Amino acid sequence: MKQRNILQYLYITLKGLAMGAADVVPGVSGGTIAFISGIYEELIATINNINFSLIKTFKENGFKAMWTKLNGNFLAALFLGIGISILSLAKGISWLLENQPILVWSFFFGLVVASIIIVGKSIKKWNLGAIIGLVVGALAAYYITTLPPNENTTSLPYLFLSGSLAICAMILPGISGAFILVLLGSYKTILDALHEYDLKTIIVVGAGAIFGLLSFARILKWLFHHQKDLTLAVLTGFIIGSLAKIWPWKKVLETKTFGDKIITVAEQNVSPFSYNGDNQLLFGIILAILGFSLIFILEKVASKK
Repeated sequence: MKQRNILQYLYITLKGLAMGAADVVPGVSGGTIAFISGIYEELIATINNINFSLIKTFKENGFKAMWTKLNGNFLAALFLGIGISILSLAKGISWLLENQPILVWSFFFGLVVASIIIVGKSIKKWNLGAIIGLVVGALAAYYITTLPPNENTTSLPYLFLSGSLAICAMILPGISGAFILVLLGSYKTILDALHEYDLKTIIVVGAGAIFGLLSFARILKWLFHHQKDLTLAVLTGFIIGSLAKIWPWKKVLETKTFGDKIITVAEQNVSPFSYNGDNQLLFGIILAILGFSLIFILEKVASKK
């Protein structure tokens, strides 16, 4: 893996901060930020390094050799940023989503539109397969955003599956893991388990997440190695399909209360000119442009690195 100095690892931590902030927002994926910032493939490859051979390396060559093989410094710096971001920004972003939803969604809408361009231009050769992959990815992501949520469930095997699917969504650009949990009907159970320190549920969901992460990362690594253009086309489609979820101007049709949180489960996109209330159009456009520009700045800095 790459040799880095302290400043470069600090830069990775900053990327983790951005990924964590994106994961806090329902409908936005930290995987998108990882791709734009140039660490997506290294992240997938590093996750694939987590296997039983690490134990053999530890026994034969010690902790330092195992840590190097794991690319541990990279993972530690990245997850430090993600953890700090989620713990420090979750409450603030939640408040903004409740009180200034148009401005928040406008910023992320601009960010995601720019992400489509960046990911799309990574495709070296457009052909019929890539175009079909793009369309299928966009339709699949859009369809997921329109699904009604299931009723809450407490079945442990189902929660294991929920953890596996949610973590897969989190590392896919364009799909939100939290939104997947709402669709599966596991959001309230997992939220309650965290609040009540229900260790059995937390361990089951965590085990599912680890299983999903390790297995899905291997699939992604194989796809990037053997069908990179097709994989990028499908991921670009995922991001396009997610735009409907983060359109800033919406009409709420149905909500559900999960503990002390009110989650919108059905909504309709509307024109800013037919929005019921202050459409904040000027500020929304400014923030969308800011989000759009930020991605290109991030991509330019990442390409220099």
